[in-house]
Amino acid sequence: MKSEIKSEARDQIIFVICFIGAWYVVYKMQIFDEMIFPSPGQIGEAFIKGFTDNGLLAYTAYSMTLIAKGLAVGIGLAFIFSSLAVVSKHFRAIYNFVVSVCDLLPGVALLPLAICWFGVNEIPIIFIVVHSIIWPMSRSLMDGFRSIPAIYIEGGKNIGLKGMKLVTGVYLPAAFASVLSGLRVGWARAWRGLISVEMIFGTTGKGAGIGWYIFMRRVNVDIAGVFASLIVIIIIGVIIEYGIFRVLERNTVKKWGMAQ
Repeated sequence: MKSEIKSEARDQIIFVICFIGAWYVVYKMQIFDEMIFPSPGQIGEAFIKGFTDNGLLAYTAYSMTLIAKGLAVGIGLAFIFSSLAVVSKHFRAIYNFVVSVCDLLPGVALLPLAICWFGVNEIPIIFIVVHSIIWPMSRSLMDGFRSIPAIYIEGGKNIGLKGMKLVTGVYLPAAFASVLSGLRVGWARAWRGLISVEMIFGTTGKGAGIGWYIFMRRVNVDIAGVFASLIVIIIIGVIIEYGIFRVLERNTVKKWGMAQ
């Protein structure tokens, strides 16, 4: 397992180095104007300057605070509603329809309504984050619950489990691979939704996020700063994927033999 991880990390590092090298070659060929296609060095300088002079750390921290709040609410609601769908077939029929409808609605399209309902503050942004995660995660959870072998469910019932105890004792452990999949998809959609909304929404009474930082760099024609902030977004995504999801997957579904 460790050798496989090291091999994967080595391949990824080589790819990143090659990508940066290819970027530098294209930059030196002057195919694009330097203003819109900065060099890796200029992007690196903008990255450092963003944290030292432009408050990029504060923007990033504020975005992480907002998405943490939205994820906590969205994940909680997805678990509650998906569990109720297991307990009640009538609720399942209704909630399946709600998920099918709401999952099609882009979060950005709901922003004007959210502003009208909640005002110009953090709540509209958190609302969009919740909207972005609850539906794909609910879909993954319910699909996972439906794929559980009937013998597992019958076994749980035979030892006296029913209702929410059956959900927590049988459904969630048996469908944990789907739980992880739903978390991954929901996190990615919520993170993209947050950045998009921040670029449109601007600032709240408590601060502004990295999406607004990107918008301001673009207004100031600081394209190197835009790329630098995109690197921050990528770094956060990589940390979440390899520092949380991969570790959780390795110590659960892979350890249990539920995934390769």
